[in-house]
Amino acid sequence: MLVGANYHPHDSGPATWRRDAAMMREAGITVVRLGHLAWDTFEPADGEFTFEWFDEVMDLMHDNGIGVILDIAVRPAPLWLHRKHPSIDVADPAGNRLYANHRYMDDVGDPHFRAHAKRFAEHLVRRYAAHPALAAFGIDNEPGDGPISYSETVRERFIAWLEAKYGTPDALNAAWAGQRWSRRIGDFEDVGLPAPGNGGAAPERVLDFRRFVSGEVNAYLTELLGVVETHAPGALTTTNMWYYSPLRQFDYAPIAYTGRLNRAGNGFYPGNSILDDDGLRGALFGIARIQYENTNPFWCTEFTTMTATPGSIRKSAYASLMLGNQLVCGWTWQTMHAGEEQFLQGMVDWDGRPNRKLDEYRRIAQEFAEIGAHFPYRPEAEIAVALDFPSQIASAALPERHDAQARTAFEAVLDRNLDARIIDLSRSDLDYKILIVPGVLVLDEEAAAKIRSFVERGGTAIMTSCSATLDANGQAFDSTRPGRLADVFGVRVGSYEEPQFLNELARGRAGDHGLDLVVGGDRISLTAPRFDLVEPGTAEVLGTTAGLDRDYPIVTVNGYGAGQAIYVALPVRREVLGRVLDDEIDRLGLRRGPAVPAGVMARRIDEDHVLYVNLDGEPKPIELSGKATSLLSGDGYDGGFTLGAFDAEFIETAPRTA
Repeated sequence: MLVGANYHPHDSGPATWRRDAAMMREAGITVVRLGHLAWDTFEPADGEFTFEWFDEVMDLMHDNGIGVILDIAVRPAPLWLHRKHPSIDVADPAGNRLYANHRYMDDVGDPHFRAHAKRFAEHLVRRYAAHPALAAFGIDNEPGDGPISYSETVRERFIAWLEAKYGTPDALNAAWAGQRWSRRIGDFEDVGLPAPGNGGAAPERVLDFRRFVSGEVNAYLTELLGVVETHAPGALTTTNMWYYSPLRQFDYAPIAYTGRLNRAGNGFYPGNSILDDDGLRGALFGIARIQYENTNPFWCTEFTTMTATPGSIRKSAYASLMLGNQLVCGWTWQTMHAGEEQFLQGMVDWDGRPNRKLDEYRRIAQEFAEIGAHFPYRPEAEIAVALDFPSQIASAALPERHDAQARTAFEAVLDRNLDARIIDLSRSDLDYKILIVPGVLVLDEEAAAKIRSFVERGGTAIMTSCSATLDANGQAFDSTRPGRLADVFGVRVGSYEEPQFLNELARGRAGDHGLDLVVGGDRISLTAPRFDLVEPGTAEVLGTTAGLDRDYPIVTVNGYGAGQAIYVALPVRREVLGRVLDDEIDRLGLRRGPAVPAGVMARRIDEDHVLYVNLDGEPKPIELSGKATSLLSGDGYDGGFTLGAFDAEFIETAPRTA
C-alpha cells in the first residue's frame, strides 16, 4: 500500500528539494514520481546529457526513505529535435505543419523520433537501473493524448502499411468499398489520409488509418519496454496509460495482454465533488479498462488534488482499492509556478506551505500503513464486459458510443458490489459465467467464435443494441444480424426505430425519447435514442415496449448449447441490464457481494476482512452476523455498525466457531 506524490525537481533547486523531501517523509509519502515531461532538462542539446543534478535528487529521496517512479519522458520531444528533424512535427488534416506550442505535438511513428527517444531512454535507464531509490520506470505519459499527424511522411508510412496488409489495390478496394462514390484505388499512391470526423471520410478508411496509428503508438511503447528489459532486467514498469484520449486513442489491449507493463497505471481524476459520484464511477471504469485481465496490482500514478471537497480524496482512495489499486500518488505535490498548469493546486502552496490536501494525504498514508498487510485486493470476477478498439472508433457516428455502453455495463455490475473484468474478445479465454457484449459494433470471425464457444460451454452472453453490425473491415454485414451469431441469439435484428418519432403518435409530442417497458413482469421507464426491431426465431421474448403502436420485443433469451444468449434491443441501460443480471446471477449461482444498503460499496477482501465505502451523504446501517473489529479505529462491533457519511471502514470479523 503506497501513498505518493508527483514531484517536479526541475522547477526548483537543492534547498527546495531538501525541504520538500523532509515534508514528504513526515507526511508518510513513500513514493515520488519524477521525470515526466522533462526530456530537454536531461538532454538540453543533441547528445548532451546532464544527469548530475538529478543524481542529487535520487540520492536525497533514498536518504528520506522515498522510492522513485522514474518516467522515461520521451514526449514531448525537445524543440531542438523538432528543428533537427521537421518530419517529427505534427501536420493538421489540411497538411499544414504545426509548431510544437503544446505538449504531445510529436509524430511518434517518425523514425527520427523513435531513434532519439530510444537513445535517451537507454541513457536514462542505464544510469539509474541500479539506484537504490528506484521503484519503477514509467513508460511515457498519457500516450493516447496529442493530435494525430497528417503529414506526407505519415501518408507514406500508411501506404506501406496498407501494401503489407492487402498486397494489391483490388484487395484494398474490396475492403474499402472502393466502388462507392467513385473512390476506387488504382494504385497505392492514390491513397490519402482520411480526414477526422464522422462525415470526413469513408468509415472503412478511417478505421484502417486508426489501426495504423494505433500500431505505431504500440510499436514505440514496446520499444521503450524493451529498453528497460534489456538494461534494467527485473525492474518494475508502470505508466499513466491514458490511451483513450479522444485525440489519439489507440488500442492498448495488445500491450496489456502481454503483461510486460507489470504495474498498469493511470491518472485517477474523479472530479472535485464529494456528492456527485459520476466522476468517481468514470475513474473506476478507467482503472478497469486499463487493467483488463492483468492480475498484478494497479497503480494510480496520478491522483486528484485541486480543490477536491474535504474528504473526497480519501473516499476515492478507498473506492479505488476495490479495483485492485495499490498506489495513490497525488498530482501534484506543489502548486505549479508556471506553464500550462500553473493554477492547478497541489498539496503544498506556491510558497512551500502545506495545505489541507496534504493533511488528507497524510491521513490516507497513516491508515494505509495500518491495513496494508491485507492489500492489494485481487478481484475475482465472474462477469466480463467486452471492450473493442475498432468498435470505439466506428461507433463515433452513433448516438451512443461503444465505450459509453461498456461503462454503463461496468457500472451496473459495480452497483451490485461484484467484481467485473474489462476484456478483449480476441485475447481473452472468457473464463467467466456472464459475458456482456455492449454495443460491440465491429465483430470479426475470431471474436464471434469466442462468443459462440462461450455460450456453448454454459455461459450467458448478454448482447445489446448496435452489436455485431459491421465486419472486420467496417462494412455492414449482408447476412442476418447479429452478424455471425444470429443462430446463437435466435433472433433477426432488422432496422431500428427512434422513440422520439414513435412518440409523436403514442404521446402526441415531438422530441420525447421516453420508453415504457415491461421486462420479466416489471414496468421500467427510461429514455433511449433508438431501439432495434427484433424478430424472434428460436428465442423467447422476456420484455417488450408498452404504449407504442405495438409491443416491440426488447429482451429475448435463446438456449444454445449448455448456455443462454440474451439480446437487449437497446443501448445499455442500468435499469434493464440490472434486471437481466439479477436473474442470471441467481440462476448461475454467482458469488454475491456483501449485503449493504444502496449507496455503499463493499468488498470481502478475504475470508475475514471486509472493506466498506459510503458514497452518500447519509449515515448507513451495516449489518453483521457477529462481532467485528475496525482496523482503522480499533472500535469493536457486535451485530453491526453505522457507516458515516462519505466514510470508509475496514473490519476484521470474529473467527468462526465450529
